[in-house]
Amino acid sequence: MIDLENTLESLLKQNGYSMTKQRSIIFNMLVGQEPLTMNELIKMVKDKVDKVSVYRIISVFEQIGITQRLNIGWKYKIELTDKFAEHHHHLICLNCKKVIPINENSLEKFIEQIATQNKFSAQTHQVEVQGYCTQCQDKQTNI
Repeated sequence: MIDLENTLESLLKQNGYSMTKQRSIIFNMLVGQEPLTMNELIKMVKDKVDKVSVYRIISVFEQIGITQRLNIGWKYKIELTDKFAEHHHHLICLNCKKVIPINENSLEKFIEQIATQNKFSAQTHQVEVQGYCTQCQDKQTNI
C-alpha cells in the first residue's frame, strides 16, 4: 500500500498537485475495489469528504491518469487505472449493471498481434463486453 501511495504522491507532484488528506482518502477507497459509481463513492466517504470535493478529486484523478471511467450506457463507474491495479477488462450486464472483471492472457496476446500486424504502437487499451449476466439471463427466461 505504501508503494501505491508513493506512486500517487509522485504522480500528483509531477502534475502540479499536492497530496492532501482528502485525495488520500478517495484513493484508498478505490484500492482493491470493484468499479464504483460516484454515488457509491460519495456514500463511502460521506463523513470524511464532502460531495463537491469527491467530484473535484475524481476529475483531477482522471486528468492525470489515476482513475478511469467505465461507461455503462448513460452512466459510468470509476476505477483505478493500470498504474495502481492489475490490468483487466470487463463484462458489463446491460440489465443490472454488474461489472465482472476479467483477465485473459489470450486477449492480451490478440491485441498485441493486431497492433503488430498494423505497425501500431499500442500504449493502452480497455475492453468492455456488454451483455447479460447469468442472473439476468435466468430472469428473462422465466418471464
